[in-house]
Amino acid sequence: MAALCNRSVVLLRYYIVNFSKKTGLFSTYNSSLVDKRESKFNKFKKKTYKHPPWSVEQSWEENLADVVTPLWRLSYEEQLEVKQKQQLKILSQLSWYLIGDSQSQTSSSVKHKPSFTVLPILPSPVQNGYRNKSTFNVNKGVDGNEKTVGFYLGTGGRNNIVCVNGDHLLNMPEKHKLVARCYQDFIRRSPLKPCLLFHTGGHWREITVRTNHKGHTMAIVYFHPQTLTPEEVSIHKADLQEYFIHGPGSVCQLDSLFFQESVMTRCTHEQSPYQLLHGQPHMYEEVLGFKFRISPDAFFQVNHTAAEVLYRTVRDLCTPNTGEGGERTKLGGTLLDVCCGTGANGITISSRVDKVIGIELVEQAVEDARHNASLNNLLNCEFIPGKAEVVVPALMARLSHDDTGLTAVVNPSRAGLHPRVVRALRNQPRIRRLVYVSCKPDGEAMRNFKELCCERDSQKKLTGEPFTPTLAVPVDMFPHTPHCELVLLLER
Repeated sequence: MAALCNRSVVLLRYYIVNFSKKTGLFSTYNSSLVDKRESKFNKFKKKTYKHPPWSVEQSWEENLADVVTPLWRLSYEEQLEVKQKQQLKILSQLSWYLIGDSQSQTSSSVKHKPSFTVLPILPSPVQNGYRNKSTFNVNKGVDGNEKTVGFYLGTGGRNNIVCVNGDHLLNMPEKHKLVARCYQDFIRRSPLKPCLLFHTGGHWREITVRTNHKGHTMAIVYFHPQTLTPEEVSIHKADLQEYFIHGPGSVCQLDSLFFQESVMTRCTHEQSPYQLLHGQPHMYEEVLGFKFRISPDAFFQVNHTAAEVLYRTVRDLCTPNTGEGGERTKLGGTLLDVCCGTGANGITISSRVDKVIGIELVEQAVEDARHNASLNNLLNCEFIPGKAEVVVPALMARLSHDDTGLTAVVNPSRAGLHPRVVRALRNQPRIRRLVYVSCKPDGEAMRNFKELCCERDSQKKLTGEPFTPTLAVPVDMFPHTPHCELVLLLER
């Protein structure tokens, strides 16, 4: 595995330094190697998603593993082959859309290779127990106990939800499993009922566990107050604190314990503040030599070691120049970091540019990003809160008067970029290099790819020079699942 990782990194560095646009340059990846692996995967993939959502021929644990970690039966090398084949299919659709071959877009097999280089997938340095954030649900278990903590099989619409313990899941660290077991013990001791459906009453909801690479642990317990008075809620908060700090749950050695009263499926800190019952208000994580503060609801990549691979890849694609002897030199100019979260991309690139401007919707994330810049003694980072579709177009006018270079990196959610953001980026001639990071490139991101790269279209107000996809780098952030991150370099 070390050799596999090193080989991929060497290839990435080679293409970043030496790559130039060549029309008709195709990926040399041999997709025939994965055909038999993919068919092996599809055999049990069908079993996973057919109704009913579990097989009576398998144990509950096997059924849950098939849902949460569908590739768990394959070796890690086989998993990477399946994912590489999947990314090639997706990128082939983009490539053939851009040359006008509409039939190829709907093809279920890869008849053509992408017209740009696709590097071999960069593997995760850690394959098991890699998650640094896990959310465990509460519902009726296999034995009928409504105070079971784990993961769902079934759906609410079909009224067939079963909550199955997740101790056997390969992507879960032991510390997360321990906290979940203790939380189950606690709510079973509590006189309060669990909140399975908001309208049927009950109080105890899910628990989120976060850890960093040093083993520090944060737990966030979600609670529906229903008709309890604040004084009554305080009694149960005290019980929770006593259990985890001085009682049987002290074995978890929590560094932070939070409590959120939530009457909705998800509440932000602004809607319902996270109440610190014990310990530190934040955790800290280090990535590529930079330190980051993690709040209870802050976004952070769930695989720390693979996140370093991802951020290093993004950094090298945004700032590709090298000095003599292969040493990295400062590129200068401005980096526009759209959907910046807590600032990880911009901060890790900050030493190579003159200025970083980050845009993020979630105000708490912006606060964390500003703190992270200060924590790392960075004076060239600016983070702006607000909707990207409002902030980015306005920002383009300001940046148009700046004579320095302009590079963009975007890392949106699965919903992709708003059309107004795409238009603003496309129509800003100073952006010659754009790096798009997507966790679901076959979803809304594909629409973004096409609109950034298609011919000029006055009806859609896409009047700027089109970008050209020149290099794609898949990064495996989620071993044992079909998902991975795709880093796509667009140039013009």
